[in-house]
Order: sequence, then C-alpha cells, then structure tokens
Amino acid sequence: MERILSERAQIIKPSITLAISAKAKKMRAEGIDVLNFSAGEPDFDTPDSIKQAAVTAIEEGFTKYTAAGGISEVKAAIIEKYHAEQNLSYNPEQVLVSNGGKHALHNIFQAVLDPGDEVVIPSPYWLSYPDMVKLSGGVPLILNTRLEDNYKISPDALAGAITSKTKLLILNSPSNPTGAVYTARELTALAGVVEAAGILVVSDDVYEKFVYDGKSFVNLLMVAPHITESVIIINSASKTYSMPGWRIGYALGPEAVIRAATRIQGQATSCAGSISQKALAHALKTDANLIESFRQSFEKRRDLMFEGLTAIDGIRTFKPTGAFYLFADVSRLYEKVDGVTDSVGFCDYLLEKWRIASIPGQAFGEDRCIRFSFVADETTIREGLLRLSQILIL
Repeated sequence: MERILSERAQIIKPSITLAISAKAKKMRAEGIDVLNFSAGEPDFDTPDSIKQAAVTAIEEGFTKYTAAGGISEVKAAIIEKYHAEQNLSYNPEQVLVSNGGKHALHNIFQAVLDPGDEVVIPSPYWLSYPDMVKLSGGVPLILNTRLEDNYKISPDALAGAITSKTKLLILNSPSNPTGAVYTARELTALAGVVEAAGILVVSDDVYEKFVYDGKSFVNLLMVAPHITESVIIINSASKTYSMPGWRIGYALGPEAVIRAATRIQGQATSCAGSISQKALAHALKTDANLIESFRQSFEKRRDLMFEGLTAIDGIRTFKPTGAFYLFADVSRLYEKVDGVTDSVGFCDYLLEKWRIASIPGQAFGEDRCIRFSFVADETTIREGLLRLSQILIL
C-alpha cells in the first residue's frame, strides 16, 4: 500500500494553540512555574446555576439522543436571545445546535463549499479557519490587514479580493487574535460589497459579550437585515458563559443552509450532547449582570497588560476593543535572542527560558507577532510583564 492517509488528512496542520497549551499544562503539572498566556478560554468557572441545570437534566434522565438539530427548548432560547438583543427573527428550522462553535463552523463549510470555492479570510485570522476551509474542499484566500488599519479590512480591499470563484467571507468581530471590533459604519460599508458580489458571509460572533471602552457589539445583520439570506451567524457558550469543555455552540442562517448542515451533522455526530443542550438553554437566560462582571474583569486586565507591553522597548501592540487577547509585534526582539528568527522560535524561547506560554503569530498568518491571552489573574500578568522586560537587559 503506497499511501495510507488521505490527502485531506495530510494537508491539515495540528493546532499550535492546543499544542502549546498542553505543553504549558504538562510543565506546570511537573512543578514548573509557567505563566500561561496561551489559553483561549475564560478563567472563570461555569456559573453554578448552569451547572445545576445540567445536574437536574441528568437526575431527570435526560440522557438520550435528541433531534439532530437540537431540542426545541434550546432553539427557542436562542431565537429569543437574537430577537431581544439584536432584533433579528429566526424560526427553529434556521437554528442548528452543535458540539461547539467549531463544529458549527465545520458543518456550515461542509454544507456550502464545493471543491475550488474561494473563501476570503481576513488576516490575522483564527488559526483554524484556513484548515477547516481546506477540509471542506474550499480554497482560503487570505486578505491581509495591518496594525495601522486596526487590523480591519476595507470595502475596497474586500471588493478587490472577490473573484468569480468566491463563495464566502469569514468575518470575526471581536477578533481572535487581534481583538479588533468593527463599527456599525464599517459593517454597513462591507455589507454593500457583500450584497453586490452575491457572496455568503459567516459572522463568527463568539466574543460578542466582550467589548470594551464603552463600545457596543454589532454584527453584519444588525446593520443590514435585508441580506439575511446571505449571512450565517456562529456562536458558542464557551466564551460568554465560560463553558469551553461543555462543547456546545450553534449556527443561525438561511433555512436551506441550516437544513443541509443539520443533515451533515446527523450523519457525523447525530446531535450535540443532551446534557450540554439543557445547560445552554439555561445559560442563555443567565443574569446579564454576571456576564457583565466577566467583561469588566477582562477589561481591567486588558488595560494592565496593554500598559505593561507598550512600556517595553521593542514591542508594538494593538489595543483591543474586544475579545481577550493582545496581539503584539515582537519582531524587533528576535535579533536579541540567539537562533530566533520567527514567532515560533520566539515563543519556544519564552516558554523554555522565561516560563511564559504564548501563541506564535505564524499560526494566525502574521509571523511578526505573538498572541497573549489576558484571561490570567492580575498577579500572573504583572509577573509575566516583569519577565518580558528582562529580555532587554540580557
């Protein structure tokens, strides 16, 4: 047998984020004092009321398969959320509940992409987008942005990137890894390009509740509801309700797309976990003040880390207005470390020498930068900044 693995298996790269996080956790388990700024998950525990909803579901025997697309209770809660918060209307056939936001994305890509279809992905991008597109037969078309432009694409740049083969645009706001947040005016301009081109959009809104500096979250459909047949929203409980391990997320969109994605999910996983669905139904009704307390804590930590990083000579960083990451240009520090020429080498150096875990920007399409997560406590952030400042005096 000349070849065992499929071509698709060979083109998919392992997640650098998960690999570094695993290495950092292993070092900490061995008693090594590692400061972990690689995590893509809140450090808060899942709220007790959500956990209790899951316990109740177990005690009541809600442990069987559900409908492939999700139980009516959780779909109703999702629909109510979007009507109340964003003035958007959906019916149950336009909602798909999946095993996390990543699974929802995979289902949508599988449902709409044919081999050779192009997908415009603004860079820096969440590291899984290109591989997930490739896995579905699509072709990632990377649209680069700059720190000087607040890591946002312009309408002209988007229009220039679209070809006759373009099927889809991925828009992630607030963004992982940059924390960039599009304004209503910017989204309105992009909506015009999308409508004229006749392409689909995936609006990845998983960080919607974490927006700072008095700004408000807005997505494409909130400013252009008339293109509802062209937009698929992806969301998840992982970030908002600190439920990453529960693996529960969802997609909302045109009925034909959601029906197709539901059929695909039905053959792949049958349904999302019944217990997690019950927990999500409860989470969507969680007291908004609790989520606001999470947001305020992250904003305070963002300010602390941003001020500390900007004070270090050789580091340029973008002040995020959303999510919980700082994307820092550290390329001028590479030459100060023997053998380091890129972000991967620099992150290895930080972990091995300074016991700081971060994610190389190469994974996000920008090799000059590294991503720091500020979900760590303030003591950890201060110690991390202190260790980083020592690099300059070696």
